[in-house]
Amino acid sequence: MPPSRPSPRPILLSVHDAVVTRRSIRQYQARPIERETLQRLVDAGRLAPSAANLQPLEFIVVDEPEVRDHVFPALKWAAYIHPNGDPKPGHKPQAYIIVLVNANVREKMYEYDVGAAVEAMAVSAWAEGIGSCWLISIDRDRIQAALGVPASHRIDSVLSLGYPAETSSVEEYKDSVRYWKDPDGSFHVPKRKLRDVCHFNAF
Repeated sequence: MPPSRPSPRPILLSVHDAVVTRRSIRQYQARPIERETLQRLVDAGRLAPSAANLQPLEFIVVDEPEVRDHVFPALKWAAYIHPNGDPKPGHKPQAYIIVLVNANVREKMYEYDVGAAVEAMAVSAWAEGIGSCWLISIDRDRIQAALGVPASHRIDSVLSLGYPAETSSVEEYKDSVRYWKDPDGSFHVPKRKLRDVCHFNAF
């Protein structure tokens, strides 16, 4: 008799719905994320496509409050509407995933791996009701010192995580790509129309 397998976790969203409804979230509830859930998100990043299957990426999960306090000042948020897009007191991320590149494995052309891994983690998080924001404008030296990252590993980016305390929706792109917040604090993100970017068989 084959060994029994654990029951699959309930899916909150279809894959497609998780992809198309995911938006960057920058205000979070003061509700912790279970470590098992964080490990599951990293696993999604670990299993994302990797060029030549070299797998240069590693991840640091930050979930302890005192360590989160060291990471937060190293992050810049929502440049178009700074400082209105910054997490407010009581609404900071409950966890971070720091994306590292092992230079001993790959020194360049790793950006594709990073993009695939971060998207996989962000979509997986959203499917479980967890918001995220991919941050690239960061103080890498400060994070390296705070987390003891060796010189052999480049800090590429940070994925902030938490249960949402704000909403964000897609708007039809008109004359600007700049996102904005309405008086109720909801984000609005312009996106180009499908018919403007999707071409079949020729341009």
